[in-house]
Amino acid sequence: MEQIYELLSNKVLITALLGWLVAQVLKVIIVRITEKRFDFRRIIGSGGMPSSHSSFVTSLSTAVAFECGLASPLFAVCFVLSFVVMYDASGVRRETGRQAEILNDIIDNFGKDAPEMFGKRLKELIGHSPFEVTVGAILGVVIGLLMYLPV
Repeated sequence: MEQIYELLSNKVLITALLGWLVAQVLKVIIVRITEKRFDFRRIIGSGGMPSSHSSFVTSLSTAVAFECGLASPLFAVCFVLSFVVMYDASGVRRETGRQAEILNDIIDNFGKDAPEMFGKRLKELIGHSPFEVTVGAILGVVIGLLMYLPV
């Protein structure tokens, strides 16, 4: 039972999870405003505005900076991890989404004659634009600051 209390009182973990959750909720709100529809799949889905990956890792890095200091090896690890995740979100994962769009177009052009091996459509919204990553990163830092700075 003590381990559960420790886990639930881990401010760094709470800050990181809050960074992810706020970004995911904002995705639903942004889709509602821009597309005039509710898409609750955005709560758990990847891709879109803002990047929850970026918000997650930058809120983690900000919390670790407050807890351990900017000169700590742990902050250095979190900082580097943040850039790897953000690079991946706006690079590799974004290109994967573009490839899925092209493959789905090819499948669509086969129409009803598409072979069974194609199966269901591929997920296209996987990665992020650099702007979505930047907004997610700023959101994560702001959440980290709000969690640690006195109000």
